[in-house]
Amino acid sequence: MDRTPITIAGQRSTSGHPLESVSATSAGARSLYVHVPFCFHKCHYCDFYSIVDSRDRQEPFTERLMRELEAISPYAGPLASVFVGGGTPTLLRPDLWRWLLSTMHERFDLANAEFTVECNPETASAELFDVLVGGGVNRLSIGAQSFNTNHLETLERWHDPDNVERSVELARAAGIDRQSIDLIFAVPGQTLAEWRSDLDHALGLGASHLSCYALTYEPNTAMTTRLRRGDFEPADEDLEADMLECTLGTLRSAGYERYEVSNYARPGDECRHNLAYWRQDEWLAAGPSASGHFAGWRWKNAPKLEPYLRESADGGLPPVVDAEAPDSARALAERLMTGLRLREGIERQAVLRDAAAIDADLPQQLIAEAESHERRGHLVVDGDRWRLTDTGIMLADGIASAFMMRI
Repeated sequence: MDRTPITIAGQRSTSGHPLESVSATSAGARSLYVHVPFCFHKCHYCDFYSIVDSRDRQEPFTERLMRELEAISPYAGPLASVFVGGGTPTLLRPDLWRWLLSTMHERFDLANAEFTVECNPETASAELFDVLVGGGVNRLSIGAQSFNTNHLETLERWHDPDNVERSVELARAAGIDRQSIDLIFAVPGQTLAEWRSDLDHALGLGASHLSCYALTYEPNTAMTTRLRRGDFEPADEDLEADMLECTLGTLRSAGYERYEVSNYARPGDECRHNLAYWRQDEWLAAGPSASGHFAGWRWKNAPKLEPYLRESADGGLPPVVDAEAPDSARALAERLMTGLRLREGIERQAVLRDAAAIDADLPQQLIAEAESHERRGHLVVDGDRWRLTDTGIMLADGIASAFMMRI
């Protein structure tokens, strides 16, 4: 679920795909995100691009996706991580998955990649998982969201909670040893005891990674429309804070560490792909609405299936809705925004060096900002890193914004 990186608007360009202006001989990206837009139902809280396809366009989509992967492959180095999100990637037919995975192995070095596929519990099958394992998939991100049927109904999430356990069992039987479970808290009407029950249920499944997100009301989603209409009341802020504290305490006691604001893992099972986003590494992107970051450029493929498919006659790169050209100030602001979300924090000297290249007075301004949060107990200097405390993590977005205001 956690696969859309935070971006900050900078200098924009709309004259074609950014990779057309970048040499393929540059050091290759180590991560790849692939977006499969198909869903059998649009969940009310979801703002990712997805469609309920009544025209059975899975095969032309897969063919088009392979053309794009071929076009971007010269910009990739040996991949450390691949993440296939959506939509519902596991809704794609097994024969198309086999075709797609074969092409990916032809075009990319996947020998040492963490290869994650998002999975809806209703689409799990032994046949599909055998195909995925045969193609190198070694990690699943399973969208449980809740084990409480009332809260799943509120979220308009259509799956049987029992199928989460079934998905985990099928994955392990197929040889996918790493599973992550997504959960959502602060659902309208949810109690602290019910959230603790969801955590306990997820821990009982033995997944090595949990992503725990507070429900957010994104613009242009059905959930936000219902909120504005008065269909329900949002969770109380104090209750949401209690749920967050419960999450940290419960998961730490069970041997999981929070390595990012919303992500918890047993030591060594952190999601490499998530870390690539939060560390502002480079990644390539394929599929409608997929966002990429390479050679200082940021871009987003057009979030529409029809224009994406129309490009298939030309092959190559798809249309983008916009692109952001390399910009040192934007890049530094993004590093602060995402780096401070990580338990490891952000390298202090590297930040100050890059700040000095932007403005001679900026390093001292950032030091002053850090010291103000240190006095409040929200930030510590840990060797050469600025790192937020547990209290600071609760305020991560606000603290990062304060740093960014200095740039």
